[in-house]
Amino acid sequence: MTITLEDLRPAEGSTHKIKRVGRGRSSGRGKTSCRGHNGEGQRSGSSAKRGFEGGQMPGYRQMPKLKGFKIINQLQYAEINVGRIAQYGLKEVSLEILKEAGRVHPSCVGLRVLGNGELKGAVTVKACYVTPSAKEKIEKAGGKVELV
Repeated sequence: MTITLEDLRPAEGSTHKIKRVGRGRSSGRGKTSCRGHNGEGQRSGSSAKRGFEGGQMPGYRQMPKLKGFKIINQLQYAEINVGRIAQYGLKEVSLEILKEAGRVHPSCVGLRVLGNGELKGAVTVKACYVTPSAKEKIEKAGGKVELV
């Protein structure tokens, strides 16, 4: 069987009957032809500009201007000072150990050690980044630093 142009039909529900306005009262679309009585949309050729809300301050002007930008998918790092390690009294410090102890947020993906404070005992530190001052303090106390 061959299909000819006469056999082609639009898909079911894809076409609608046009709205015939101004064809008398009994049509349901007579007199003002669905435009209302007076006002901006009554006359032909009228169209409000995009975003116009009838004189009300438009939504796009009510919102504050955004300054800068936000980095999405930003990696969250846990930061810990050398003095805080001394307070915890741990012999080994890593992100997993701190997560288990509930000291850092579970969403953190790395550990950064900062050099504020003093360290007395030897500690093994496994971190993504260690500041030069923190590394010096850890090694001076007899500990060691492993970058992960």
